[in-house]
Amino acid sequence: MIVRIMAEGQYRLDESHHAKLDELDDVVVARVDAGDAQGYVTAFAELLSFVRENGEALGPDDLEGSDFMLPPADLSFEEAGDEFTGEGLIPDPPAATA
Repeated sequence: MIVRIMAEGQYRLDESHHAKLDELDDVVVARVDAGDAQGYVTAFAELLSFVRENGEALGPDDLEGSDFMLPPADLSFEEAGDEFTGEGLIPDPPAATA
C-alpha cells in the first residue's frame, strides 16, 4: 500500500502494517476529540514516524496513486479537527476471510 504524507512524499508499506496504521490513526482521532492538544502532537508524530520507519520512500518521479493520504507534519491542532474525525483517515483493514 502507498501512504502519502502531504508536503513530504510517498511511502510503500507492506499491507501487514494496515492494522497498526489504523490503530495509530484512531489514537490521533481520540486525542483531537478529547481536546488534548499535547496528546495530539505526540500521537500524530508517532503515526508519521511509523510510516517513515516502516515504509520505503518512493522517489519524486514515482507516480503511483496513494492508498492513504496523511496531512503534513506541521498540521496544527486546530486544523486537525477538520482532518481527524469519525473513523479517521485510515479505514479499518479488511476482515480476514476464512
